[in-house]
Amino acid sequence: MKSITNNWTYLIVFLLIAQISFSQDKETTLEDKEVWDLVEMQGTITDINKDTREVTIIGSKGELHTITAGEEVKRFDDIEVGDVITFDFYKYMKAEFRQPTEEELENPIVVVTEGAKAPADMKPGAVLGAIVQAVVTIQVINLPFMYVNIQGPEGSFTTIHMKDKELIQKLHVGQVVILTYAEAMAITLEKVE
Repeated sequence: MKSITNNWTYLIVFLLIAQISFSQDKETTLEDKEVWDLVEMQGTITDINKDTREVTIIGSKGELHTITAGEEVKRFDDIEVGDVITFDFYKYMKAEFRQPTEEELENPIVVVTEGAKAPADMKPGAVLGAIVQAVVTIQVINLPFMYVNIQGPEGSFTTIHMKDKELIQKLHVGQVVILTYAEAMAITLEKVE
């Protein structure tokens, strides 16, 4: 009886080690991804902060975006919560699929630079908000609509649209990702009549 118990103990320990190794391989086998993109969307305003010019919008598929209305947006004071709007913004994002360092865990959100410009092949002078590096967690993976919802270190959520079907299938809920991104600056924002 004692040898059966020992065999079970060894088997359980082996399976736990195998699971930990598999989880670590799953995390480290994904290559970093970097994207510059012009996003054109329509959605409903759920929140407006007039002081910071931040607008939170929910899209038709449930995707959430908080954007800052840039100086190019001239009729900012005309929008209200509940308005359906179209908006454009440049997006920069780099995802690193690795475990965060001790320093990153102690400081899970860091401003890398106060502002940036899009690359030369995009609209000349396209301005981005601050570039931030954050430790984020995947909360929802929506394969039919090809997007991932993540939660940041301060509890905020955002939606990342994916183009790489192979990559999205390798992700899992609860996975920690190091995300470097430019805060979204709207270059257009117009009411839908």
